[in-house]
Amino acid sequence: MALDDYFEFKKFGTDMRTEILAGVTTFMTMSYIIFVNPLILSDAIGKEAIPSLVTATALSAGIATIIMGLYARKPFALAPGMGLNAYFTYGVVLGIGYSWQIALAAVFVEGLIFIALSLSGVRTAVINAIPASQKYAIGAGIGLFLTLIGMKAAGIVVDSPATLVTLGTQNFSSPEFWVAMIGLVIAFLLMVRNVPGALLFSIIAATLVAVVVGVSPPPDSIFALPTLDKTLFQLDLSGLLSVGAIGVVFAFFMVDFFDTLGTVAGLSAKAGFMKEDGSIPDSEKILLTDAIGTSFGALLGTSTVTTYIESAAGIEEGGRTGMTAVVVGLLFLAIGLFVSPIAKIIPSQATAPALMIVGFYMITVVRNIDFDDLTEALPAFFVLVTIPYTYSIADGIGAGFLSYVILKVVAGRYREVHPLMYVLALVFALYFLYLGGII
Repeated sequence: MALDDYFEFKKFGTDMRTEILAGVTTFMTMSYIIFVNPLILSDAIGKEAIPSLVTATALSAGIATIIMGLYARKPFALAPGMGLNAYFTYGVVLGIGYSWQIALAAVFVEGLIFIALSLSGVRTAVINAIPASQKYAIGAGIGLFLTLIGMKAAGIVVDSPATLVTLGTQNFSSPEFWVAMIGLVIAFLLMVRNVPGALLFSIIAATLVAVVVGVSPPPDSIFALPTLDKTLFQLDLSGLLSVGAIGVVFAFFMVDFFDTLGTVAGLSAKAGFMKEDGSIPDSEKILLTDAIGTSFGALLGTSTVTTYIESAAGIEEGGRTGMTAVVVGLLFLAIGLFVSPIAKIIPSQATAPALMIVGFYMITVVRNIDFDDLTEALPAFFVLVTIPYTYSIADGIGAGFLSYVILKVVAGRYREVHPLMYVLALVFALYFLYLGGII
């Protein structure tokens, strides 16, 4: 069977040239993850693991995206998700204190749960149980979380014994600070000019500046063979046998599950796949691919793999079939697997602008929250502020679920709460009591 028949080019009004161009565009838009993800995860695993993390990032993204193209036949690309990698590092490992091996095991198990739900049909019940306002608030809260991490890495904000955080004026004279500022300005300029790959180009430009001013050494080489020597099969499944670890698995699952649903819905609407009743053709295949990518990525040594909203860039260029995704996946394998020498010299200040800008994109979903209904808006607000202020996605989800159920009951609108939400609220209540040493 010819490729144009398999991917149904005529049905979607596209051709091979358009699909390849769309794939290249999507890759350029999201390829910054090849450098950002290893840098974030290396704070938990160690800087010596960066070559392995580059390989794990590119390999998981490449394979999962190719599966999306060949199996689900959709122009959606996947890679380790922003926000979830930050939660992995700063929430679970550096925050709670679990080893990175246990965190990888949590990601692996979360992926297996996702696979089971995608195959069993339970997915629909879970989707219906969680109110839309909570889904939007979780995404926006993660956006603020990423922004805070980026501002800290850039030196814009620092800790203060008096005010908790304050403006990092002492950093204004440091070259590291100005590396971040140059990267941020370049990213802004490219974004307003609608240049594909704006974040990638800003990271590269900031890194070049860092090398020139002595913040980073020049690379020993441009390319190197891929390796997974530090991360492959490093999961500690036995470490998950505790109440706290179960909460971590749940947090990974919740964010991955609803982030994927929101992204897939948005991309499907943009590509014209969504039907009038809101259903998405082959949605189970899309979600199953996402879930497989997550567990596969954990085996390689990276945090949760998820569908990327940046796929919209390729759709905008006319990509409508799985061929677009295949092109993206092949580019991840052809380029991403071999650039670890460059990734090793990129300072955190060069990737800080990308974190802040991704945070900006994620927070825009707050416009979908009904702020006139306080039983919806107040719980969403608690999610929004708890995630960045506690440095924990799990705590933010718990605060939202608990406050949502309580406010609906107090307002006499308990019938609006799905029965599963009562169960989830009780689970989080017990989780918080456990963390507080009360039980």
